[in-house]
Amino acid sequence: MAAALAAAALASGGTVYADDHATPHPPYPSKPVHPAHAPQPAHPAKPGHPGKPMHPVKPEQPGKPMHPVKPEHPGKPAKPEYPAKPAHPDKPMHPVKPEYPAKPVHPEYPEKPVHPEKPVKPEYPAKPVKPEYPAKPVHPAKPVYPAKPVKPEYPVKPVKPEYPAKPVKPEYPAKPVYPAKPVKPEYPAKPVYPAKPVKPEYPAKPVYPAKPAKPEYPAKPAYPEKPAYPAKPAKPEYPAKPAYPEKPAKPEYPAKPAYPAKPAKPEYPAKPEYPAKPAKPEYPAKPAYPAKPAKPEYPAKPAYPEKPAKPEYPAKPAYPAKPAKPEYPAKPAHPEKPAYPAKPAKPEYPSKPAHPEKPAKPDYPSKPAHPAKPDYPSKPAHPAKPEKPDYPSKPAHPEKPAKPDYPSKPAHPEKPSHPDKPSHPEKPDHPSKPTHTKHHDKDQW
Repeated sequence: MAAALAAAALASGGTVYADDHATPHPPYPSKPVHPAHAPQPAHPAKPGHPGKPMHPVKPEQPGKPMHPVKPEHPGKPAKPEYPAKPAHPDKPMHPVKPEYPAKPVHPEYPEKPVHPEKPVKPEYPAKPVKPEYPAKPVHPAKPVYPAKPVKPEYPVKPVKPEYPAKPVKPEYPAKPVYPAKPVKPEYPAKPVYPAKPVKPEYPAKPVYPAKPAKPEYPAKPAYPEKPAYPAKPAKPEYPAKPAYPEKPAKPEYPAKPAYPAKPAKPEYPAKPEYPAKPAKPEYPAKPAYPAKPAKPEYPAKPAYPEKPAKPEYPAKPAYPAKPAKPEYPAKPAHPEKPAYPAKPAKPEYPSKPAHPEKPAKPDYPSKPAHPAKPDYPSKPAHPAKPEKPDYPSKPAHPEKPAKPDYPSKPAHPEKPSHPDKPSHPEKPDHPSKPTHTKHHDKDQW
């Protein structure tokens, strides 16, 4: 009863809330209109492009003749009814096959209609005559330039003098013989290390329990023996088959229907659970290796004998002086280049047509004049340097002009207050749940 009352109260409260919020809010006052921009001067009109010459009109293509109507295909002749098959009492000899009726003669198709002759192509209007363009201006003939001067023959280079032969290399003294290397002392024998400890035997691997046996399926029942068929009667000789007329073209068959979906795979029975693996046995600890014996000290290295002093070699002989380089004869002076004839005067090109005058630029509003700067008081004269007097106090700066008051911003319109939301109805107290006496602990589940 209490639950029903609570539900009714909730339902009624929800509908009241929905009705209150269905009414729209009053519209807000719109923002003040932004001041419009100053009107800009109109752009000068661009002169139009000269029109293109008229193209000759293309004649209309004559229509194609109608295609002749195809004659209807004659229907297939009716299939002859075959005689009823007689009943065979105890499978007697087959009755003689009746002769098939002759196939009906294929009807002759009407002759194909003759296509009408194509209409004569109409003569197109003659192309417009190309206008005569003005003749090209005749350029003045190129002046004949004088021939280039002949290159003078240079005198033959002087013969290079022979240099004196290189001096003979003096014989150096023989290399001194180095003393023999000292004999290497015998090192003590390598100590014998103790044998490695024997590896302990690990415990045998535990035997896994046997897998559950696969159930035996029942044996397949034996099929009954097939009865022996009676001997087939001898086949009678049939009369010769009549020759068939030529086959007509094979018609296009409709698309094959899609195969039905495969049936769902049956669910296999659940796999039997294998028994848990036995716990891994603990292996024995590794034995410690015995300590290595101390390394014996090697004998001291013997000192090598001192190297013999390097003998002094004889001084290198001086090379003979190089002969003086001969002076080459002076190069002949090139003849003066002939002066080129004056270039012919360039013909004057026809003057370009004057561009249309641009419209006068409109006068923009003049900028406001800057306020005049106030005259600062003159600086006091500097006193004599040795005695540094106290500096005179700085003159007060002229007062800054007062900043103009900007126009106040329009006040924002007051937002209308939202209607108060209706208070939610109080929720009824839920009846306390009964305490369960059973299943207090999870272990009892």
